[in-house]
Order: sequence, then structure tokens, then C-alpha cells
Amino acid sequence: MSDSEPDEDILNLLRQSLGIGSKPSSTPPDTQVLQSAEYVYHNSIDVALDTHGTKAAAAQIWDLMQEKSYSFKTWSEHSLHPKGKNEATVNFIFLMDLLNFCFWSDSSDPQQRFAVEYQGQRWTGYWSLVAAIHRALEEGIPITSPSFWPNDTDCTNDLLRHVFRSATEERIPLIDERITCIREAGRILMAEFDGSVLELIQEAKHSAAALVNLLVDRFSCFKDIASFENETIHFYKRAQIFVADLWACFEGQSYGTFNDIDTVTMFADYRIPQMLHSLGCLRYSPSLESRIRNLKQLESGGSWEIQLRGCSIWCVELIRREILRQHPKAEVNAILIDFFLYDTMKEREVEAKETIPHHRTRSIWY
Repeated sequence: MSDSEPDEDILNLLRQSLGIGSKPSSTPPDTQVLQSAEYVYHNSIDVALDTHGTKAAAAQIWDLMQEKSYSFKTWSEHSLHPKGKNEATVNFIFLMDLLNFCFWSDSSDPQQRFAVEYQGQRWTGYWSLVAAIHRALEEGIPITSPSFWPNDTDCTNDLLRHVFRSATEERIPLIDERITCIREAGRILMAEFDGSVLELIQEAKHSAAALVNLLVDRFSCFKDIASFENETIHFYKRAQIFVADLWACFEGQSYGTFNDIDTVTMFADYRIPQMLHSLGCLRYSPSLESRIRNLKQLESGGSWEIQLRGCSIWCVELIRREILRQHPKAEVNAILIDFFLYDTMKEREVEAKETIPHHRTRSIWY
């Protein structure tokens, strides 16, 4: 190199210091979900966090988790969750989380709500989806095969509607949107990952944040973002829960090995805000609370909905921090807290102990 030629290494360092160009390869991946949640929390006017309630909830949650020996192994104890530790299970989980959104019903009669009959039982909510996938596989439909999804000759829209058929008159919400998600995911997996979810996972190199970002960057149906107070807010609920389900199913081994699993936040849906409010962690403005209690829908991407989701993520993060402050050696992260709160909320629903309804938003994001 002559004296007149610039030193590329020095130029690259200068660009990085000024925020120009690509980040150095050593920079850990970041989903920006937690930063988004904190921003929403600081700018919310209709949802607030109760500090004392959050600290009390942290103590209560930790005590109950200890009492129930709650860990990632609890995931596999659910009767419908897949038990295998192989590629078939990875594909099952991918489809499960691809379609893991919007199961609530408009019907006031529980007997009329969308439900899936499987193994002599009627399953509702999230479990209706898992049951439908199992049922389809047992009927010989390769519903978890990515190569099947874009093949509209064999995998027709009518067949997909049959897969998710209901035991009642009410069909699964957003069926057309679910079919669109299946088609898109199949096309992208076939075109960019040789039809393999394993290749998708391997590209992330055991980074939870990298896998979340990969899903969001490559699949528009995972790009769960919104605009709030002039900022882009990142939620990434289904992308994050895919990582979490892999981690829990494979118990942190094999396809569930992630060196940064604790970067995954709570999954911003409609059940966890309900539970956090019941625990005294969240407070709503009178107008928002009235709308929720009167079962009125909230606009997807609207201010109220964003505040509920963002403040819930931040609240669970504060609960996690409080547990670790009180129990420095505790093995707990936002994933386990989310799983525990969801399971507890479903138990309360069955026992009719809900103190407030969940908010209602029709959306593919959750």
C-alpha cells in the first residue's frame, strides 16, 4: 500500500465509531424488543405499572413456581405438546407458532365457541390449534411438511379449512389469514432454506436473537411491529415464542441450544396483560378499562393496544429483575415467567376466576 492510499482498517473503525456501515461481526444480535417496551412504558398514558404490585407479584410468582417445580420441562408435560426430539417435532413447532394467534371467540356461549374434537375431548384456544395439527397428521395429511404448504394442488384451501375444522358452527378465527401465512412460509422455506426449518435454525448459529431477527427479516408474517409516538416498536411475539418453544421442548439441547436465550422477552399477547392486571401490576385508564370490560375490540396497531403490549413486556422484565434481586441464584427468565402466567390464567378461566376480561384485537400477531 502506498502512502497515498487510505488504510481500510482505520477507515472501517472510523465508520463504526460514527455509526456508518455495518456493525462489527462481534456485536451480539439484538431484537430491540426490550428497548421498544421500555419506550412504550415511559410514553404510556392509559396503561401504568404499579411498583408495589409488581414487587408483590414477583414474590408470589416465584413462590408458586418453586411450589410447582416449574421449569422448561413443564412444557413437555402438557399432553398435546409434541414429545419427540427430532426434525418432525421442529416442523410441528414451527407450524404451531406460525399460526399461534387470535383464538378468542365473539360468542358468549362457551358451548358454541370454536373448538377442535380430538382424542375424545374438545379443545379450545391455543390448544385447539395443537389438537388440529395432531388430528391432521393422524389423518395422513402432511400438514407439518414445509414442501406441502405452497403446493396448492395437493394442499388446497379447502383441505386447509378441513384441517382446522370446528366441532361447532363457529370456525377458527382468521382462517384466510392463516392460509396466507402457511403459503408464504412454505414458499420462503422452499426458496431460501431448501424446504428445511432446520437450515433456518442453523443459520442463526445458536443465537436466539439472531433466529428471531431472521424470522422477522425473511417472513413478513412474523414482522410484528407498530408505530408509537414517532418510534417503530418491535414486539415479535410469534418469532420469539418459536425460539422459546424450541428451547423448552429440547430442554436447551440440540435444536433448542441458544447461547443468549435470556434475551427473549415475554410474548406480548392478550392473556398476559389480563393476568398482570389481575395481579395488581398493571393499571388502566377509565376509558380503556371500560372498553375492555365491555368486550369492545381494540384496533390492531392502535395506541391502547400498543400500550398494553409494551407495558406488559416491561412489567415482566421488572418481575424478572425483582426475582433475581431477591434470589440471585434463581434460574428464571422472561420465557418461564410468561409460560407460568399463561398456564395460571388458563386455570383461572376454567375455574371462572377471571377478574377482568382479556382485551380483544383481531390480528395475526397474537
